[in-house]
Amino acid sequence: MWRKMGTVFGWGWAVAAGLVFGADGQKEQPNPTESKSWHVWTLVRTERVLRSSLPGQGLAVELAACRGERESFQILVRSHRPVPGVRIEPADLVGPGGHRLPADQAELFRQHQLHITIGTYRNSQFKPDWYPDALIPARLPADAVRVEGARYTAMPFDLPAQETHGFLVDIYVPPKTPAGQYQGSYRVTAADGRIVEIPVRLTVWDFDLPRVSVLYTAFGSPAASLRSYYGRRAKAGKEPAPKDWAAIDAQCAQLLTEHRINATPPPGALVPQSQPDGSFRIPDHQIKGFQEFVDRYHVNAYCIPHPSSVVKDPVEQEAKLRAWFAAWDEAIEKINRPVLFYTYLRDEPNTEEDYRYVQRWGRAIRHLGSRVKVLVVEQPWTQNEAWGDLYGAVDIWCPLFSLFKPDSAAQRQALGEMIWTYTALCQGKPTPWWHTDYPLLHYRIPTWIAWRYRIRGLLYWGSLSFWNHVEDPWTEPWTYDRRSEGKGPVFNGEGSLLYPARAVGFEGVVPSLRLKALRDGIEDYDYLAILERLGRAAEAEKIVLELAPSWFEWEPDPAAWETARRKLAELILQPKKGAASE
Repeated sequence: MWRKMGTVFGWGWAVAAGLVFGADGQKEQPNPTESKSWHVWTLVRTERVLRSSLPGQGLAVELAACRGERESFQILVRSHRPVPGVRIEPADLVGPGGHRLPADQAELFRQHQLHITIGTYRNSQFKPDWYPDALIPARLPADAVRVEGARYTAMPFDLPAQETHGFLVDIYVPPKTPAGQYQGSYRVTAADGRIVEIPVRLTVWDFDLPRVSVLYTAFGSPAASLRSYYGRRAKAGKEPAPKDWAAIDAQCAQLLTEHRINATPPPGALVPQSQPDGSFRIPDHQIKGFQEFVDRYHVNAYCIPHPSSVVKDPVEQEAKLRAWFAAWDEAIEKINRPVLFYTYLRDEPNTEEDYRYVQRWGRAIRHLGSRVKVLVVEQPWTQNEAWGDLYGAVDIWCPLFSLFKPDSAAQRQALGEMIWTYTALCQGKPTPWWHTDYPLLHYRIPTWIAWRYRIRGLLYWGSLSFWNHVEDPWTEPWTYDRRSEGKGPVFNGEGSLLYPARAVGFEGVVPSLRLKALRDGIEDYDYLAILERLGRAAEAEKIVLELAPSWFEWEPDPAAWETARRKLAELILQPKKGAASE
């Protein structure tokens, strides 16, 4: 009902502002009596709007979120003639008892567009265009190290004629925010005096997201990727490396936690040190520092170094291996936080030699009875009978989206083992593939399917910032380019959901539209986990199955996912107000 009312309300504002829309919201119809006509509209759905896209309808924004959640919307602009100095001006959202969600807590970004002329491998729906992805912040992080000579700024923005460009508004609902409706009016202005008012209404639901997400994530360290990226460029004489890496570590960690993704502590955070008696020990000051990091950045999982850094053969050096893991167990006890500790034993073991490696190492480690789990990026079914199986060698199985089999996963889960999942390139049957030129919804869908199968973790390679194949991630979209290897296709955005922030005026990284969609998916997963905890899993599963029966079949309409999310919230609120609060 509100969506229909919002469209009518938005149309009224559009008429008052002198905006012009086609009857179907798609065909531009310039008004010959209005030389300053321009188009401003909004979008709440998880959908990317390309530069060539014609204007849509609807100006009023209707959002809903629980406490501890971030919710965003897009403001799109297009004009027949250039518009100078476009700005977005946020406003306080005022709710029950005069409580406010302050304007200065909203994050504003301009969407930076990449010209993609070569589609990602197997993308049959690709069309060449300018694709928005990187997000240029209107306000730089408070503690970030500023740099001179930024190439891109968010605002003011000079809108070219006959091009669609967008802004993203990210609103955070802090803990303890009173439930109810909050309203305010955002403003789009231009240097020539034009103004458009955007009514914004946010409903705060009376429950809380858990402070720490229940979904484990393993996406690596963007700060480590930055070290590598700038190290290469400095060595080649292209640009100097940053000097204040501590500030970059902190900025990267903060950005990840704001998107409910596990941050990685700086190098050397926890290091077992050998003792004269042959034992190992992690120093108390490292344990204290790790506790502070976990508490500040809401970490729920941590990957320890591979044990091969200490022993070369896990069987022949079993005593040393046991002593090393004993140090980790002692540290875990002292850390006393609900953090899953694991070691990443092998990536995609696809040969008999790989299988023998996992069998030897994994079974030796598990035999120790350590609290540290063994993760292997492999499906929980035998790849080649001649190689034997990996049972007894793995605690956490991590198959590709496309290689997941419900029966084999359920068998391992019944034995107390855990299933994670991941995506890479375009392998196997079509699943929600993570590339810039695929629909933005692809980044939100996987967490719903994962919860349905009680998959508890999501892994992605590249540390969200794989820039090895490009000179400039801000202008070159093909982050994984196999043409140089003579192996064929490109993969736009593969391994990279972040961009180096030096281009926008500070040291660190900035997010993308794809990262925002993934964050929304992780928040959705937490909704589903709340329902599971409330004993309403069967009702939640029904909603999920209507959208995504499997990894290979899902609803492509972003509006359907927004409707489903609201249904989840309604289920959470049914027992009694605040019943799901943490």
